[in-house]
Amino acid sequence: MTISSTKQPARPLFLGIEGGGTRTVALLADARRHFLHRFEAGPANVKLLNDAQLVRLLRSIAEAFPQPDALAIGMAGARTENDWERIRNAASKVWTQIPAYATNDLETALTATDEKDVEDAEARILMLSGTGSCCYGRNRAGKTGKIGGWGHILGDKGSGYEIGLRALKAVVFYYDRDGAWARLGQQLLHRLELNEPNELIAWAQAANKTTIASLATEVFVAWKKGDKIAADILASAESSLVEDAVACARQLANPKAPVHFILSGSVLLKQPQFTRGISNKLKKLWPGAQVTPLERESVWGAVILAQKIWSGHSASLKPVRSTRKTIVKSHVPELPLSQMAKLSPTEQRNPRSLNLDKLPLSQSIELMLSEDAAIPQAILQERDHIEQAVKYISQAFKKGGRLFYVGAGTSGRLGVLDASECPPTFRSDPEMVQGIIAGGQGALWRSVEGAEDDPVAGARAIEFRSVTSKDVVVGIAASGRTPFVWGALGEAKGRGARTILVGFNPFLNIPGDARPDIVITPNVGPELLTGSTRLKAGTATKLILNIFTTLAMVRIGKVVSNLMVDLNPSNTKLRDRAVRIIQELKGVDYATAQTALEKSEWVIKKAVATLDRRAKSKSS
Repeated sequence: MTISSTKQPARPLFLGIEGGGTRTVALLADARRHFLHRFEAGPANVKLLNDAQLVRLLRSIAEAFPQPDALAIGMAGARTENDWERIRNAASKVWTQIPAYATNDLETALTATDEKDVEDAEARILMLSGTGSCCYGRNRAGKTGKIGGWGHILGDKGSGYEIGLRALKAVVFYYDRDGAWARLGQQLLHRLELNEPNELIAWAQAANKTTIASLATEVFVAWKKGDKIAADILASAESSLVEDAVACARQLANPKAPVHFILSGSVLLKQPQFTRGISNKLKKLWPGAQVTPLERESVWGAVILAQKIWSGHSASLKPVRSTRKTIVKSHVPELPLSQMAKLSPTEQRNPRSLNLDKLPLSQSIELMLSEDAAIPQAILQERDHIEQAVKYISQAFKKGGRLFYVGAGTSGRLGVLDASECPPTFRSDPEMVQGIIAGGQGALWRSVEGAEDDPVAGARAIEFRSVTSKDVVVGIAASGRTPFVWGALGEAKGRGARTILVGFNPFLNIPGDARPDIVITPNVGPELLTGSTRLKAGTATKLILNIFTTLAMVRIGKVVSNLMVDLNPSNTKLRDRAVRIIQELKGVDYATAQTALEKSEWVIKKAVATLDRRAKSKSS
């Protein structure tokens, strides 16, 4: 949908774009901030769009407008520098050589407030309640704070979604308790064109966030008619919104300082009676508070930001930075990754496989296996470093510390794999060895675009695992240059943990202050398939990680001879193995070993102790 003004534009032109979970709005204004064109597109959460989809969205917007002189884009889900960089990169492909600022949709909404109206305020707090909810603020010093914004599963307190969902839950609860279908329930059935309560089950399973949020209007209608269920739901929503707003204000201002609360979103802007209650509560909890609705569409904030960067104020523009204490910034090394080394051997072409596409299949198999045969010897060249790594890991285990593997792509998956095998093999606590992969769980089976390029995300992963000086962190990076891994290693190093880098680029030139405690970089040579590090580099990684955990577990007593005496017999095959281990250790028959294990709840060491006591009592 496009709306245009008849006013003659005055250059320069500023394009503001705001992408939300429901829709995207673009607005073009001129130097006098006169509205020129408005365009709407579909929803745009940066976390739900890949790079190609993001470019297509921006291109559809560009086709609706003349060329701007500057633009700003605020998008839902844009929480990190990596997100903002993705938006800027996409914009540069659509608007070549045009200055672009990227942030999130909260920043644009707050910026839409006329700062002249709140000059006396120590801080401005945006209270947003529409389909979702969030509070976001900024004080005079430029510090920002945020409460909420976690989505409808984890957050969205006091939002249209929560109001609608609570209405559905309430009417079925009272139906079960009282045996009567409430008036609010009648309204909901009418709104949804359903005939009776049982039909709500299938409807709710198929309904999306926006559809459930739309039911909030029925709750407000019922509330105005004196419905008690609706009144209880909205009283709770009111309290949640006020509590979050005050909590956000406390992050940014002294309780006695003047604060301006700006109301935004359909729940707050379209329900004046509800809003009055919120305003009154805010003024009681925060004396001197000023509470006003957002007077203009929040996309105007993006227009203002575009004008600021065109005017040369870009240095003062800071995308949302939470006041929440997270990463110690100095822990994230700012490594010149492009200058750290020559081209990694893993990225070079292998002269033995130049005709790989033409070789007979039998020769291709022989070639691959002959390349893999050289891997152990290359790893042996790093034996001293690997030995020290095993000592660090076993020392950490003895002190109650943990081992973390950190990687992206194949490297990350191999770390997760080795970690997941430790509990069944050694009956270790699942917390003892952990894998961290760039992009999180979804990256285990699919590529997550840009995840490996975010060092701050790597540092945050270490922070939120509460890594300490008792732990060991192993970064795995085939080329040795993965930003996510370096962010994790830097944060771990800053927290006093032992740090180890496993890679396959012996030409790394790592600055001394960022250098891990141990660097293991065997030269396995170029991959048969150029750059495909799931091949030799992946095989070598698996061998090294096997050594780390197997020998560390041996050193802390989880192996006797070459037997897994802490095996967790969780299936038939492993229970049979446990019986045979008891037979080997104690020289008893199968039935005796099995009985001892059954009485010891299938804990091998307990079964051994039981048999030892029995033998001792017999001998005495």
